[in-house]
Amino acid sequence: MFLIVGLGNPGARHNSTRHNVGFRFIDLLAKRADIRLNERRAKAVLGQGRFAGHDVVLAKPRTFMNNSGEGIEYLISRFGGGPSSLLIVYDEMALPVGRIRLRPNGSHAGHNGIRSIIASVHTEEFPRLRIGVGQPPGGAESIPHVLGSFSKEEEPLIAQAVQDAAAAVQCMLEESIDIAMNRYNVIGN
Repeated sequence: MFLIVGLGNPGARHNSTRHNVGFRFIDLLAKRADIRLNERRAKAVLGQGRFAGHDVVLAKPRTFMNNSGEGIEYLISRFGGGPSSLLIVYDEMALPVGRIRLRPNGSHAGHNGIRSIIASVHTEEFPRLRIGVGQPPGGAESIPHVLGSFSKEEEPLIAQAVQDAAAAVQCMLEESIDIAMNRYNVIGN
C-alpha cells in the first residue's frame, strides 16, 4: 500500500495558498482515482482505494505545515509500511512556478513540513514530489509568499503542474520512480 500525502495547512483561509498546493494535488488525484476523502481523523483527512494498480491511501494532514510529521506518524502506525511506502507532495520555492521534481529521497532543504516528517520517521529515505511555487518577488519574505495566493498569470501554470504531478505519480506506480523522474522532471524546462 502506498501512502500518498499532500502537505498544506488546514482551514478554508489557506485553501488557495502556495503552501497548500499539496492539498490541491490530493484533491485532483482523489477525483481521478474516484477515491472519496471522507474519513476525518484527528491527524489527517483521508480516503482509501486503488490507483494505477495499487492500493493507496490519499491523505491531507490536519496539522499545520510545520507539524506535518504528526500526521505521517499517524498514517504509518495505522496503515503499516514504512517511509519507503510514502510519497509526500509539497510546495517548493526553489523551483519556478509550474515545474515539478520527483525524487526518491533527499534533505528537507529548508522546508519545515519535510523537516517535521524527517524528524518523525527518522530518515530522509522517502519519495517526494515538489511542485514549484517560485521565489518571493524582489527578495520579499518567504512566509507571506507561501501563505499568499497564486497570481492570475501563475494560476494556469500551477493547474498544469498539478496535472503533471498526478501523471508522474501514475507513471511511478505503473512503471517506476526512475522512469517517472526521466519523463516528468523535464516538463517546464
